[in-house]
Amino acid sequence: MSIAGGMHKAILRGEEINCTAIQVFTKSNRQWGGKVLTDQDAKLFKDTWKKSSCVQSIVGHATYLINVGSPKKEVYKKSVIALQDEVRRCTMLGIPYLVLHPGSHLGSGEDVCLKQIAEALDQVLEKHSGAFKILLETMAGQGTGVCHRFEQIAAIFDHMTHKRRLGVCFDTCHVFAAGYDFRTKIGYEDVMEAFDRIIGLHRLKVMHINDSMKDLGSRVDRHADIGKGKIGSDGFKCIFNDERFFDIPKILETPEGTLENYAKNMKVIKRLLSAKTKEELVILF
Repeated sequence: MSIAGGMHKAILRGEEINCTAIQVFTKSNRQWGGKVLTDQDAKLFKDTWKKSSCVQSIVGHATYLINVGSPKKEVYKKSVIALQDEVRRCTMLGIPYLVLHPGSHLGSGEDVCLKQIAEALDQVLEKHSGAFKILLETMAGQGTGVCHRFEQIAAIFDHMTHKRRLGVCFDTCHVFAAGYDFRTKIGYEDVMEAFDRIIGLHRLKVMHINDSMKDLGSRVDRHADIGKGKIGSDGFKCIFNDERFFDIPKILETPEGTLENYAKNMKVIKRLLSAKTKEELVILF
């Protein structure tokens, strides 16, 4: 949701289409710095959230410029400072999760990059207390980007000291583009079993819900409307009827990015819910 006009406006926009969960950038997603977030801004945001009739979960997303895996010292330094600021902003706003694109090695090698990401995350998290978590997003594997394999994400956890302050955001388009096929019930169960065995389902805190314009294993990140891409409806039917994930915030990132398009995709998703799921969700929410 756009934060144009003030952070609290994102909540009001989410309410227009009855969102139960929204994602926000706490500043421009294409700049290192951002407008100072005041105590008044934070209070208005939290008050608006508290009064919301439908928005229950809010997730933050870090700027795309951050690359804590970069071998370039200046980029690494700027990335750590920017990530610290992102965490501070989320903490001020009461947002419990910050989704982060883990980074790219740019030629330094995956193992070196993964260790460096872990070191940077420890450096940032040791300065903040509480239940707040940074969530590593599963990536598509474009270029020299890491975390397109579950094992790479697990490696970052293994290198971490503050691993309890870390979680995972499961992006459906990225996972599919990286080569994990969950288009059938059997495929879905296999992928989730692998995630649980390698990373742990208890670490999955948020999902990005996107179909994929590109084929399985393409390692190309291009989002499509739900059911209109290469994943298709059945894979999403599995996700939305899996009771293990009923209380996991699910964020639409469909390509058009308008309220009308999000509402259209939400209608498609609701048609995928089984009668049992609808009954259980009424009880939960």
